[in-house]
Amino acid sequence: MYELLKKDGMAKRGTFHTVHGPIQTPVFMNVGTAAAIKGGVSTNDLKEIKCQVQLSNTYHLHVRTGDVTIKKLGGLHKFMVWDRPILTDSGGFQVFSLAALRKIKEEGVYFSSHIDGHKIFMGPEESMQIQSNLSSTIAMAFDECPPIPATRKYVIDSVDRTTRWLERCRKELNHLNTLESTINNRQMLFGINQGGVYDDIRIEHAKVIGDMNLDGYAIGGLAVGESHDEMYRILESTVPYMPENKPTYLMGVGTPENILEAVERGVDFFDCVYPTRNGRHGHVYTNHGKMNIYNAKFELDERPIEEGCGCEACKSYSRSYIRHLMKAKEMLGMRLCVMHNLYFYNTMMEEIRDAIENGKYKTYKKAKIEGMNSN
Repeated sequence: MYELLKKDGMAKRGTFHTVHGPIQTPVFMNVGTAAAIKGGVSTNDLKEIKCQVQLSNTYHLHVRTGDVTIKKLGGLHKFMVWDRPILTDSGGFQVFSLAALRKIKEEGVYFSSHIDGHKIFMGPEESMQIQSNLSSTIAMAFDECPPIPATRKYVIDSVDRTTRWLERCRKELNHLNTLESTINNRQMLFGINQGGVYDDIRIEHAKVIGDMNLDGYAIGGLAVGESHDEMYRILESTVPYMPENKPTYLMGVGTPENILEAVERGVDFFDCVYPTRNGRHGHVYTNHGKMNIYNAKFELDERPIEEGCGCEACKSYSRSYIRHLMKAKEMLGMRLCVMHNLYFYNTMMEEIRDAIENGKYKTYKKAKIEGMNSN
């Protein structure tokens, strides 16, 4: 259940109640595709860096180690020793990114594993079964992510199929939640809005799926090639037609500035690989912009990555030492950069929630963006 606590313009502050505990929104979900955060970050670390929700991927866990195996081991929470909410992406985006390896049919998608090439079929029912086996808190509906650019006719046909698939997902998950063998029989379902960069298709689809009374709604198919201005325009036109009493999730987004702009347009949930991927390459986020720790100017810099930051890296280590670790290819350097970046994102979300509660979100957003662009 989603509890809307405060609005500041379109920005929403809420609590999403789940079987694995409440989620304070807006929230950034830390991406652990294969049931682990890349960079040597443990689930105990995630609690230290204020992670509320961990996100794993249906497709990747299905092909390795296998959802049936994970179910036998007690489900994803027990498997990775995490007692807070988990969202599982349906695998749709990963499947559709394998353009040369897949064939779309009404029943689902036939494709080849990117690991060993073996043939796999996944449709709405299969995606729900896999996610039920994983026993995540929130399951995402199986959808098609149309490419950008795509013709209007292609997008309409694709969206119509996504709607039919969503109906099948809901029916299958409702059934799975009644089975005694199901580990989490209170698994939630989020539907996904699609429509490319066509405002009217997006709006109509938002109305259609909004009437299905799901647990939450995502906006998919963005941050896949369109400009930031196009993305913001789609959010401005589409989000007002999403149910206000349900969380709205912008999938795969994004930079701190993207998140700040999307919150102002009514988005509650975010996920993105940027903080972990950039951290593994020595790029760290600060309130004064992104920093490349490899730069020679940090060789003798005894300051932390960011003064006043409460993460493990900043409390204990200097820029100079972390630069040394990265250049020496020591895993600790990567881990510290990833930890810092996730702490930065999760702390920013705390600040966002406070600003909305205090009715000062526009002022906060402006100052935050100006600070990050001041470097």
